[in-house]
Amino acid sequence: MAKTAYNDLTAQELTAKSQELRQELFNLRLQKASARLEKPHRIAELRKEIARCETRLSTLRQASAQGKATAPKA
Repeated sequence: MAKTAYNDLTAQELTAKSQELRQELFNLRLQKASARLEKPHRIAELRKEIARCETRLSTLRQASAQGKATAPKA
């Protein structure tokens, strides 16, 4: 997924994508342990994708928190 594609996703979609990537990483680690891993570079790619996803999710959470903090009280 392109770096800019994460900017278009909602927080719920980012959470789902993160879980999906983590599951794939888990499966690759199992393959590595059983010596059946065909693409070892994919592990590093997945770790970076997860980091991008979590960074964007964190940014959205911070923006949401700041929006609530600065909202005028009625």
